[in-house]
Amino acid sequence: MVWGTGNVGRPAIRAVVSHRDLELVGVIVANPDKVGIDGGTLAGIEAVGVPATDDVAAALALRPDCVVYTSSGDFRPMEAIGEMLRCLGSGANVVTPGTYPLYHPRSAPPELVQYVDGACRQGGSTLLATGIDPGWAMDLLPLILSGVAGQIDEIRCQELFNYATYHAPDAVRDLVGFGTPLDRTPPMLMTEALTTVWGPMLRLLAEGLDVQLDDIEIHTERRPLESTIEVPGMGTFDAGTQGAMRFEVRGIVGGRAALVLEHITRITDDAAPDWPRPPAGKQGMHRVLITGRPSIEVSISADDGTGNPAEGGNATAAARLVNAIPAVCDATPGIITSLDLPPIYGRGLRR
Repeated sequence: MVWGTGNVGRPAIRAVVSHRDLELVGVIVANPDKVGIDGGTLAGIEAVGVPATDDVAAALALRPDCVVYTSSGDFRPMEAIGEMLRCLGSGANVVTPGTYPLYHPRSAPPELVQYVDGACRQGGSTLLATGIDPGWAMDLLPLILSGVAGQIDEIRCQELFNYATYHAPDAVRDLVGFGTPLDRTPPMLMTEALTTVWGPMLRLLAEGLDVQLDDIEIHTERRPLESTIEVPGMGTFDAGTQGAMRFEVRGIVGGRAALVLEHITRITDDAAPDWPRPPAGKQGMHRVLITGRPSIEVSISADDGTGNPAEGGNATAAARLVNAIPAVCDATPGIITSLDLPPIYGRGLRR
């Protein structure tokens, strides 16, 4: 069951269909033009005999074990939470990349946790929220790598991307701020947004490492485009507007940054040439840098067969959700995190 048609929707459907231990029983869409279209067709694969519907009640009446909820909550957070509560209350477990505070429920607003816990108790269901960028690169990967370190001074998790590859023009312009004046702070770079979206993931990483954060600090920087450019599917980006941005969400311990989540993002490879970037020939990657003894560096770039790293990253975010479904269904009802799950392997995925 996949709810929504956001950036993770298509790879989520593909991942469910390809997983040998799971059966796709329904696809819920918000776009009326997609009602009745086979879920496989929507995902860009062969038909699977499951037509999409916008009848939520009918879909939940099928009694799915789990709903993969990939509808965007960036611009409609209350609606997204309400839809997930409906699924949980009906008895369906939910895995989702969104609902940022629930990445780390122990620091989430108590009212939100109360509502979600209530729905989980009502339905005997479990919720796992994993992250959007693509989540695992900011918690699961650094936690696994920390287990082979002898001494850790700092863990830095980076996303290095050219957002011309990201097929969400409204988010690229209105949310991230590319093509907007530098005297206007985009929503993504507001301190409240950064602490809301990445703060919980930083706290989850700290909890997994048994690190007590003294504070969370935010650092942002933006650079202008040197010339006007055209981006296919997105239009014109004028010279002097935002062409590159970077932020760091820093977990402070003893007066210095111990854990850092960092994004360095461009709309063209020519912007901010002095900032870190992916290696030649790549437009996007994730990297974990552990400074200590020994120092460790691991870089990952995903390709979903299109050569587009953004689509590859979305595919890994979806696969993490789908591969976790059996463990989520077996978990105690309530809100869980990556720290509550057993190791998730690619069991049954070898073709």
